[in-house]
Amino acid sequence: MTSDAPMEQKPYHHGDLRRAIIDTALDMLQEQKGWQFTLREIARRADVSHSAPYRHFPDKTALLHELALIGFDRLREALVAALDPAADAPACLQALGYAHLGFGAENPDLYRLMFNADAGEPSDIHLDARTQAPFRLVIEVLERGQREGTIRSRSALGQATACWAHLHGLTMLAIDGRLVPEKVGDHAIEDALTTLLDGLLSGASAASGRSPERP
Repeated sequence: MTSDAPMEQKPYHHGDLRRAIIDTALDMLQEQKGWQFTLREIARRADVSHSAPYRHFPDKTALLHELALIGFDRLREALVAALDPAADAPACLQALGYAHLGFGAENPDLYRLMFNADAGEPSDIHLDARTQAPFRLVIEVLERGQREGTIRSRSALGQATACWAHLHGLTMLAIDGRLVPEKVGDHAIEDALTTLLDGLLSGASAASGRSPERP
């Protein structure tokens, strides 16, 4: 016996559909090593109707945008966790550098998405308060170091930009397996971070001969 009734869709049974969609997308991002999935695939994986994701995300770009922002949230959490309130600014900057690199190594595809145009226009992503939070944290440490006299008295914004460019480049090179010892030596990351910090130290700190070492 046949029926003319439309096929029944999966029920809306998640207490937090938005969170279910996001968590599923993050899982698929990690498993598939990329974001080639569709909203339809996410719905199927999350066990909701095909139209359910559209309740919160009008298209895939909107979902990727949120995933990228979550990436910056998590990066900030990793940076904050690495800070020692009792340490001086140079030591904190060293810790932040390794935390940034560690986050990229542990979340390579999320990290790539955070800086990819598929997550939306750069002006939309990188002017968001959540995206700027890790960057602002670095500025705060630099400004504290200037007050301490351990960091050069220069534009903290310019110094933070140099840190960001340096760390982002190192992180991407490491993720892509480009830091081959035959080319850059066995201690490329340590040497690169030491060079960065040497350029930020004040004259007094540099004269003391302090040289950062991996924690």
